[in-house]
Order: sequence, then C-alpha cells, then structure tokens
Amino acid sequence: MKLFCKRHYSYSRFPLNLNENHQTQSCVSKILNLCKSGYLLEAINLINLTDPKEIYTKPVIYASLLQTCVKANSFNHGLQIQSHVIKSGLEADRFVGNGLLSLYFKLCSDFSESEKVFNNLIEKDVISWTSMVSGYVRAGKSKQSLEIYRKMLEVGIESNAFTLSAVIKACSGLGDLRLGVCFHAVVFMRGFDKNHVISSALIDMYGKNAVSDDARRLFDEMPEPDFVCWTTVISALTRNDLYEEALEFYYLMQSKYNSFADEFTFGTVLTACGNLGRVKQGLAVVRQGKEVHCQYLKKRGWRDVVVESALVDLYAKCGLIDYAQRVFKEVPVRNSITWNAMICGYAQNGEVEEALRMFDEMIKDGIKPDYISFIGLLFGCSHTGLIDQGRKYFKLMNEEYKIDPGVEHYNCMVDLLGRAGLLEEAEDLIVKSVFGSDMPVWETLLGACTAQSDLVLATRVAKKMIELKPDYHLSYILLGNVYRAAGKWDDATKLRSLMKERGVKKMPGKSWIEINRSQVPNPIYLDSPVHIYFKTVTGAGFNNY
Repeated sequence: MKLFCKRHYSYSRFPLNLNENHQTQSCVSKILNLCKSGYLLEAINLINLTDPKEIYTKPVIYASLLQTCVKANSFNHGLQIQSHVIKSGLEADRFVGNGLLSLYFKLCSDFSESEKVFNNLIEKDVISWTSMVSGYVRAGKSKQSLEIYRKMLEVGIESNAFTLSAVIKACSGLGDLRLGVCFHAVVFMRGFDKNHVISSALIDMYGKNAVSDDARRLFDEMPEPDFVCWTTVISALTRNDLYEEALEFYYLMQSKYNSFADEFTFGTVLTACGNLGRVKQGLAVVRQGKEVHCQYLKKRGWRDVVVESALVDLYAKCGLIDYAQRVFKEVPVRNSITWNAMICGYAQNGEVEEALRMFDEMIKDGIKPDYISFIGLLFGCSHTGLIDQGRKYFKLMNEEYKIDPGVEHYNCMVDLLGRAGLLEEAEDLIVKSVFGSDMPVWETLLGACTAQSDLVLATRVAKKMIELKPDYHLSYILLGNVYRAAGKWDDATKLRSLMKERGVKKMPGKSWIEINRSQVPNPIYLDSPVHIYFKTVTGAGFNNY
C-alpha cells in the first residue's frame, strides 16, 4: 500500500512527525484531525501504527476516513477502509454506512454495491435515504430516485432540505413540471423557501421546463442570492434563448453585488454570448464575448475544459474561426464538446473540408462522435453539395455509432437532397421517418421545391403543412408564393381570405441596427417609415405575404 501511495498520491506537502505530542493527544483524535485537514495518507499511516482494538470500537474514525476518501477522489483507498470496516463488524453502523454510500455513489458506477450497503444498514436515517435519492439523481436515474423518496416517506422518515433539493432535480431530469410545482408547494409549506440550495434547484427546474418567467420571479424574491443562484438563473435564461437577459444578469451580478463567479458561470455566460452572436452577429456581441474572456483570464486563470469549449464555440459562432482555432490548439484535454464546437464552427463558416478533417482527427484522438457531431457534418455537406458524403455520414451515425437521427439530421439531409434537385428522394425520406408529422422537415422541403420551381410538389407539401398546423402563418405565405409564381392569382387571393377567416396573422419581420455600440431590434411593418421609404425609392413595397 505504501508503494501505491507513493506512486499515485501526494496530498501532504509537509512531513508530519507522527510521534509528536503523542502523550497529550490520543491517536484517535490525531486521526480525526488529519481527516479534517484532508491528510488522507497520513491518517492511514497512523492507523497502521495504532492498536486495532482502539480503532475497531470507534465507527466515527471510519466514517471520517471515508469522507476524506471522497474528498480526495480516492476510491481505492475507500475500498481498503471498507475491508477494515467489514473486519471490525461496523458495516451496519449508520454513520459508517452513510460514508460508504457517499463513496460508492460519488466515485463508483456500480449501483448494486450501493444498494447492498444501504440494505445492510440496520438503522437508516434521513442522511442514508438522501444519499440514495441524490445518488440516483446524479446518475441520471430520476425515476428510481423518486421511488426511493416514496419508500422513505412510507417508513416515516421526514425529508430535509437536501432531500427536497434532490427530488426537485429528479423532476427536472424527467421534465415533469407539474410534479416539480407540487414539490415547490411542499418547500413553501415546510419553510424551506429561503434555502439557497432548494431555490437554486427550483430555478433550474423551471428553466429546464421552459418556464423562465417563474424562474426569474423566484430569483427576484430571494433577499440575498449566492453565486450558485446567480449562475442558475443565468443558465435558465440562456437555456430559453433569452441571451440578452442572461448577460444583463451577469453584469448585474458583477457590478452591483460583486458575486464570485466560477468556471460554470463563465461557461454559461460565454455560451449566451456565442448564441447571441449566432442570432444577431455584429461587433457588439463579439466585444461582449471578449470582455467575458478577459474577465475569466483575470479571475480564474486558464485550463478549464468547460470554459475553453465555450470560448471555441463563441468565436466560431461569431465568425472568428481563426480565434476559435487558436483557442482550440491551446486546450490540453479536449472533450466531445470542444471537438464539436470546431466541427460545427468550420461547417457554419463554409470550411467544410476542415470540418471533415477535424471529425477524422477526433476519432483518432479516441473521442466518440455524438448527436451534435453529425449535425455539424451534415450541415456542412448540405451547404456544399456533398451528396455522397452526406449519405455516408447519415448512414454511419446509426449503423456504426448507434445514434438515432433526430429532426436536425433529417433537416440537413432534406436540404442536401433538395439543393441537388432530388426532391422525390427527400420527400420519401421524410415519409419513412418518425418525423413525418414535424413541421421543420416539411418546411425545408417546401423551400427546396420553391427554389427548384417544382410547383406540383410544392403545392402538395404546403397543403400538408397547413393540414398539420392550420394556424402556422408561414405555410400560407409559402403556398401563396407558389400560387403567384405559377400565375394562380385567384388561388393566392382565396388563400389570403382563408388566413383572415382562420385568424392567422403574419409575424412582422425584424432587422437589427447597431446604435451607440448596442444592437436594437426594429420590426418592419407595411406602414412603417422603413417600408414607406423603401417603397418611395424603389416603387415597390415588401412582399404582402
């Protein structure tokens, strides 16, 4: 064990004299103090020098050692301590059992061992049950987590704040807003509504269920939110495409409250900047991203894969592919998110060959491609007409990597085939897929039909779209354009009347104009000054549809 310790661990920077003050302080107290200070190896060495009879009767020692193993991320030492626990007959002790549950759930993926430890406990307290609930949530097993919580209530154990936080996270994982709201009521009734841990979980739950208004309202009701709550509400706004509001919260957090920001905060804010750059473009967005980048370098330094991946994604989405490549080369440990950011960045900026090369390098580096990887590849193929390569990757993702194509992949394939004039093949692909009732794929096909002047198929597709979603304004607009292109003015007029009868209204178009280093949305209506000026100068207005 000493050889193992020397090779893999060096927690103590300063040598300790284990015999110092041995007369005034018992070995048990020394071991507990070493565990409290995080000196795992020194604590284990001291145990080896201590009389076993003195140790076996002290379950608190093993509980402290197990907690230290978890903090040190040392599962192997935890197993060694467990063997001492079994030898001493303390595996059924409540405190030792809770330490073993924490060890297995946080450092091991074998849930059968965690269940054995839990079932062997003679007396299970709220900590034991909460460890099981939170452990299943952390592993993505939300249904099992709620089932454990139900059993906990059946045996009469009352939940604490950490238990409720875990079950709220389980509701987030299941996407069950109704159940989450019920637990919110329980939180209020139990008087935990001011608890930061629970409030953060609730904000995250509302954000993941697209109820950003409730998430923000809950945050506004907090008297003194900590940085976790700030980061959670920023993440909730970013997840619901409210990028500008997310950045406003970040700047408020920095300037007014001077709250601490961690790597996850910076990663979330940079993601908001990147998505805002994709939507709006403009120098103002790039400038904001660079400011956050500099703040991170100043406060947190460098070398965090989450932030670095967000930086690559930011610069790629803003069109600064050279910046993205520069950051990418400096990343020492790259995960799938980092590789995907470069693949999608190259594809979106027209450098498809680089995107394909990057995909090959990712595989050589031992990183398995995922759902997002193939979106980037297929997007690049569709915009450069690489039909054979597109078919190859679309087939490869399911046959080789067992990834079921999503609506985004079908959109790219329909666009690819549509641009090549293979409209019948594109329609057949949609009909045979599980997305035959999804509007986006039909909308893509209709756009391709219009571009290829296939009025017969375009009419059929547009009618299909109206059948699927009668109140969707774009279906009528595109079909009206098809009728007018074919010279069927009467049909176009009837379609416009049908829109009015059904109460379908066209959404106004918007343009972004940069004023005083900030971008302002300007809707363009038929009677707006922009439209009137355009009509005066050119003699023609915007499309009435």
